[in-house]
Amino acid sequence: MDLSTLIGLLLTVLGLQGYNLTHMNPTNDLNDQQYSAVTAESGATLVLAGPGSGKTRVLTQRIAYLIRDLGIRPYNILAVTFTNKAAKEMKSRVERMLPARAADGVWLGTFHSICARILRREAAYLPVDSNFVIYDSDDQVTLVKSIIKEMNLNDKLYRAGSIQATISKAKNEMIVPKDYLIKTSRDSTIQKIYDLYEKNLRLSNAVDFDDLLLLAVYLLAEYQDVRERYAQRFEFVLVDEFQDTNTIQYELVKQLSSVHKQIFVVGDEDQSIYRWRGADYKNVIRFEHDFSNAQKILLEQNYRSTQVVLDVAKAVINRNRNRTPKDLFTQKSGNELVHVYNAEDDRDEADYVVRTIKAQQRKGVQAGSFAIMYRVNAQSRMLEEAFLKAGIPYRLVGAQRFYGRREVKDVIAYLRLVHNIKDEISLRRVINVPTRKIGDKTIEKLVEVARLSDLSMGEVLLDLAEKGEKSEFWIELERAARSVWGFAHLLSGWIEAAKTANLPDLFDRIILDVEYKEYISEGSEEEVIDRWSNVQELRRMAYEFQEQGITAFLENLALVSDQDTIPEKTEAPTLLTLHAAKGLEFDQVFIIGLDDGTLPHSRAFED
Repeated sequence: MDLSTLIGLLLTVLGLQGYNLTHMNPTNDLNDQQYSAVTAESGATLVLAGPGSGKTRVLTQRIAYLIRDLGIRPYNILAVTFTNKAAKEMKSRVERMLPARAADGVWLGTFHSICARILRREAAYLPVDSNFVIYDSDDQVTLVKSIIKEMNLNDKLYRAGSIQATISKAKNEMIVPKDYLIKTSRDSTIQKIYDLYEKNLRLSNAVDFDDLLLLAVYLLAEYQDVRERYAQRFEFVLVDEFQDTNTIQYELVKQLSSVHKQIFVVGDEDQSIYRWRGADYKNVIRFEHDFSNAQKILLEQNYRSTQVVLDVAKAVINRNRNRTPKDLFTQKSGNELVHVYNAEDDRDEADYVVRTIKAQQRKGVQAGSFAIMYRVNAQSRMLEEAFLKAGIPYRLVGAQRFYGRREVKDVIAYLRLVHNIKDEISLRRVINVPTRKIGDKTIEKLVEVARLSDLSMGEVLLDLAEKGEKSEFWIELERAARSVWGFAHLLSGWIEAAKTANLPDLFDRIILDVEYKEYISEGSEEEVIDRWSNVQELRRMAYEFQEQGITAFLENLALVSDQDTIPEKTEAPTLLTLHAAKGLEFDQVFIIGLDDGTLPHSRAFED
């Protein structure tokens, strides 16, 4: 019997099959600073990790260390990060470090997914039930538009996108409608819109992204038994990208670690780039104040860049006085200087990028090695023109996302409505898709009847489906009753089917019942193929959630971000904003638009 077979048998006997031997020793592959972080003593720990310093390795090794070396049950560990992609990467790494299923029970996910999980479990305390749907940014703007229209406001003066952003900002600062500060008549109007927005969300048994955090904080703050249950459970709390937390996220972390106070945060003030959405790097300072006995560990060895690149970065960031000084260094070889090209205008800038990429390709560099980064999405237009003119394919991150395509949103709306009959945004989207001769006046009548009965439109439709002409709403709806009855009958059938059918079967039934393939068959052959391919791709994803079910599927779709859609490998240059590039790696990077007012942005001069 050879040695490898003997080792395999031994691992099986010991119950360690699937265990990766290279990680038997937690010090493997760790430098001294990383080792100090991974094995930090109990209590609060602040790890300030410079860019490319292996913070994901530290976080995952820390989780493995807690389970393997300290004997902590996975059930007692909570790890929070900012993107689904990062969460999946961490989960995968931890599982490779431990015996099979040894990490089962760890709560590892984004702030929003963790909060959604808590809210569904504790829905009895909340103004929504456990089947609530999560409104994405498009849904939120649609709802605000309907309120502006309902209030007869000028939509040029009160733009839905701007109002939605104002509401989001208020929620992230934990300001509810009754506490909204009113200084002008416009503020008073916005407060009324905010109040109606909240009431409409609850009527639809829905929450928005910000509610996931706000309701979770409310739940933990108001109900001591709930707070103690979770804080008692999570003996160890770990937080990634701590510099990007906002007020409400920091409050949430404090609540969840309030019993054991075993909190391990990894961040870097130098990498705080999300202030525009409420992130506050000063949470690093607050952490040191709130946890005065916290250990502070610096990760300064970079594994990603050359020393030349690090020195350029340090020359810029060292001008910031509100930071912890770090001496970044690397053992990676390479002395190629950072190239600066002073372009005449943005067209010349785009042409230079394309010329350089073509020259590098002639030397054998793969097209997928390049990334072109900019401050705002609008800067991509000139680059796209230059790539098209040169006949070079490119990948644009942040363009119309897969989940934003009409046919994808239609099918998701059907599924959301089956899952949550009160979801009025989804109902309004699909009640006449494909066309059923249900116009705006019919919908207005349905809304009126529902409101007078203190019901949602969906609940009225189910009553119609069950009782037909004997329903009390049949007479009230007048001529509109017959036109909506057919849709109500379909909807009722899907809801009944959902009780026993798996997700892919329910998906197929809806598509067939409404003849959706025929509906999207108008247009050029290429458009038709593209649309149907998108529907089939969504169906493939539904298969992945066969076991978890429709709730998990819809939640995953609602919480996906642009970063989550970037493939591991690409065969074309990638165009993306600096914000979307956070945490990604490329061999060769162009940063365009280094002009005062653009990068740095004009708002930066207010500091």
